[in-house]
Amino acid sequence: MDVQAPHNAQAVYIFDTTLRDGSQLEGISLTVEDKFHISEQLDILGVHFIEAGWPGANPKDSDFFSRAKSELNLENSKLVAFGATRKAYTNAKEDLVINALVDSEVQDLCLFGKTWDYHVEQALRTSLEEGIAMISDSVGYLVNLGRSIHFDAEHFFDGFKNNKDFALRCLDAATSSGADFLVLCDTNGGTLPDEVHSIVTEVASRFSNSDNSPIISIHAHDDGACAVANALAAVDAGAKEVQGTINGYGERTGNCNLVPVIANLSLKKGIRTIDPKNIALLAPIASNVAELVNMPLNPQAAFVGSKAFTHKAGVHTSAISRRSDAYEHIDPEKVGNRTRFAVSEMAGRTAIEIKARELGVVLEEVEVIDVVDKLKKLEYNGYHFEVADASLELLIRQATGWKQNFFNVETFEVVVDERNAKVGAFQSSLSLKTKAKIEIEIAGKKYSESAFGNGPVNALDNALRQAIESQYPTIKDVHLLDYKVRILDSDKATGAVTRVLIDSTNGRESWSTLGVSENIIEASWQALCDSMVIGLLRSDISY
Repeated sequence: MDVQAPHNAQAVYIFDTTLRDGSQLEGISLTVEDKFHISEQLDILGVHFIEAGWPGANPKDSDFFSRAKSELNLENSKLVAFGATRKAYTNAKEDLVINALVDSEVQDLCLFGKTWDYHVEQALRTSLEEGIAMISDSVGYLVNLGRSIHFDAEHFFDGFKNNKDFALRCLDAATSSGADFLVLCDTNGGTLPDEVHSIVTEVASRFSNSDNSPIISIHAHDDGACAVANALAAVDAGAKEVQGTINGYGERTGNCNLVPVIANLSLKKGIRTIDPKNIALLAPIASNVAELVNMPLNPQAAFVGSKAFTHKAGVHTSAISRRSDAYEHIDPEKVGNRTRFAVSEMAGRTAIEIKARELGVVLEEVEVIDVVDKLKKLEYNGYHFEVADASLELLIRQATGWKQNFFNVETFEVVVDERNAKVGAFQSSLSLKTKAKIEIEIAGKKYSESAFGNGPVNALDNALRQAIESQYPTIKDVHLLDYKVRILDSDKATGAVTRVLIDSTNGRESWSTLGVSENIIEASWQALCDSMVIGLLRSDISY
């Protein structure tokens, strides 16, 4: 068995199934190219196994394995194909699923079989003896062909609790037929950590003295919000492999999240998982995979989320400025993250001073006090700077007397032209045109531009870009990522104060700006202009 982690008490294999089990999360649909890109990220991280799909189950997985033979060059990880044991009362050699695994030419295979008597009798509608034979025949056939087998004991924990003898006989069958790994699956995700520890302890003891001791693995789902805890409990009980997904993607409530598993085992328990030098890649790779599956990374994700080491309350900020470990369970840089300070009306002078230092801005004591006072007044009026670092940056810079001189807005207006026609009993819009016109001044020269857009904000964005692009071509790199509107005092109905938050990026970093006004267009314009100013600050333009 040629994998990077040694098989000893201080090492645990990491088996990633993001491309197979993780892709079963509603909302995730991976193309073949997506699978290649995610595989590359996982290989960089250095997980030991990458389970990439089920050859023959669908065209995409078949295409992936066909292309992987020549196009996927893994340096640190081993590719795994997934499949099922043979059907009841058939021959493994003639089974279509088994043959698809063989044809994939993948050396390492993950083969699942049912180990809960209830499923065997009710879902497969066969006898328990035949259920065991299905496991024995399938594993033995593939091992005789030279394949290395992870046997996925599906519903093992439920099976163990319902019919312990049968569940263990299934593991015996897989082991005697040559399986290298026995994967204990909490498929329904409802087992608790104390139960996992007890059961894994018994299983590990049962196979610890066999001639060819299989490696015990844990595959936990998160339906009871215990998947990571269950994985850690299993390792404490003798498991030497953890299966899961990056960011915990998976069916229903998800799979065991490998990110905190790797971090906790490596940094807190001293157990080797991936290469120690790659632990610092956890945050960037978690973020990269989130982008590839097109699902924003949870900002509160443990270890790697943008808020995982963010401090808001003044007393926390003051303490952590003196001792970084005062309110942080690890050094965030160890997982590729960093400490952040969310500045709000709760913040004191220390938070402002720290934020200014991050920006390279030197504030005098009187300027710090001025920023704190302004921040509290603005937040009372509806601003919310902890979600808009970029707007806070401009507030801090302005306290030193700095003024942005990229452009000066003189006037802007938005016109909406809607034309309707009767369609049946309803009024339906045939056309809706939004036009924005702005007049700005750059270095003493006036510019006037008009542009159409998909709504007023898009029209204003287009007009502003047209007006400044000739002087600041780097603005082409700035793109809007998201636009959020919140009504702050809904009891005033259409006259309510509105807060607008705009997320932007230049392809290298992202930032958020906000605007507040009773006029939603004015609030949007504030956030949009500040976003452009930050974009220009982030470019090579001298200011």
